Amino acid sequence: MRAAAISLNDAEAASPSPLVVDHVSKTYEAAGQLVPVIGDLSLTLAAGEIVAIVGPSGCGKTTLLNVLCGLIRPDRGRILWHGRETAGQPAGVGYMLQKDLLFAWRTAIGNVLLGLEIRGVPAGEAEDRARVLLDQLGLHGFADHYPSTLSGGMRQRVALARTLVNDPDVLLLDEPFAALDFQTKLLIESDTVKLVRDGRRSVLLITHDIEEAVSVADRVIVLSQRPTRIKAAYDIALESDRTDMIAARESAGFSDYVRRIWGDLEVARR
Repeated sequence: MRAAAISLNDAEAASPSPLVVDHVSKTYEAAGQLVPVIGDLSLTLAAGEIVAIVGPSGCGKTTLLNVLCGLIRPDRGRILWHGRETAGQPAGVGYMLQKDLLFAWRTAIGNVLLGLEIRGVPAGEAEDRARVLLDQLGLHGFADHYPSTLSGGMRQRVALARTLVNDPDVLLLDEPFAALDFQTKLLIESDTVKLVRDGRRSVLLITHDIEEAVSVADRVIVLSQRPTRIKAAYDIALESDRTDMIAARESAGFSDYVRRIWGDLEVARR
């Protein structure tokens, strides 16, 4: 187990990390009462690193992602993207939710193209990029299908392609595979990790699935109950192909990571 967080000075001494969260706090007002959600939280995300965050239900994981992508303002603290303090929505960041949120009136490729259209990317270039991603994600032949004709796993692949087509260098993923059956989840996890690692992208993944966290991530961070802080962090070292989710789960040490993280969560929720 490693230290829960490093200081901002340590992070800035090296080349700027894609993301540094520096002593961020957030409190909501509900029913006339103040509800502290995030309490003095600091973390860093290195270039090309996949970090999974687990924590008790309701501890503030989604709130943290909403703060990071600029949808919610923190009460205190700083968020630095590539060494620069950012108060609003950062550039070069993709955010994918648990629900696919596809537009029913647009085809699969139409949904993927939306961001490129808004950015004014030439139509031919945009379509080429979208079709390549759909093919890479196992959707060859389904580009012109509407969401109502696609399975849940296929819809989630379209949502992933829509996120990746804009070529973000950081991905914020909020339980994007939680609603999928186990087989489909493993396949999409493998495709996602391969695309992420091939592109040297950095990822912050929120999940309730400890096995998913250990098999996918380079580092797993365990959050406490509200107001959430970092309770523990683990560097994950598995002797397997990290794009093969079955091999990762069969690796020596996998079960030990799962057991220790589960123990942290059991304590954290009390």
